[in-house]
Amino acid sequence: MAETRETAVTATRTTDSTRDMHDTWGTPPPAPRKGRFGRELGYLLTGLPLGVAAFSTVLTMLVLGAAGLALVVGASLLVAALAVAGAFARVERQRVAHVTGRPIPAPRYRERRGSGIPRALHALGDGQRWRDLAHALVAFPLRIVTFCFAVTWTVGGLGELLYGAWSWSLPRDEGEEGLLDLMFDISSEAADIAFNTAVGAVLLATAVPLLRGLTALQTALARALLGDRA
Repeated sequence: MAETRETAVTATRTTDSTRDMHDTWGTPPPAPRKGRFGRELGYLLTGLPLGVAAFSTVLTMLVLGAAGLALVVGASLLVAALAVAGAFARVERQRVAHVTGRPIPAPRYRERRGSGIPRALHALGDGQRWRDLAHALVAFPLRIVTFCFAVTWTVGGLGELLYGAWSWSLPRDEGEEGLLDLMFDISSEAADIAFNTAVGAVLLATAVPLLRGLTALQTALARALLGDRA
């Protein structure tokens, strides 16, 4: 009985110690499993419109700023491009924290000093601001790929699974029985429905690990470029 009481006390102390460590170092608990698939799907789908906005805005300002770099206007545009990239970086850090449950440590930016041209040049020398800008550009093609895979494996998989319910609406030439007929010359409506339904089942069955891998790839890029390098 005494040993049982001592074991319980030890377990309580260990739990309290772990909780204190989390409170001290700011380490968040892991993301809850419930709703994880939905968070990952939302993260990947919303990444594309966010990436389009970040890429087009930052790239336009960067090109115009570089073209007029000899002028004050050019330097101001470059500083503005870095500021916009920083705003998108803050949004991405919040998105990563939401989907993974592990926030990205906020980086330390160089404090701007002076005014006018010296202040702008000081901002242009901040390496973290350029990494924010690099993320806005580099993440865009990755977001396109992850978006396409996410839509194909979820919406496309669901559509294929329900193929038998809507395949009648597809326009067909005389004697043509769908994809299976085109691929393997098997002219059978039942076989075509069974084939497409099986494809949908496979896509949906593999959607969870696929989306998890795509999310890990995209969040890894964010952590590498947007986190505190210290």
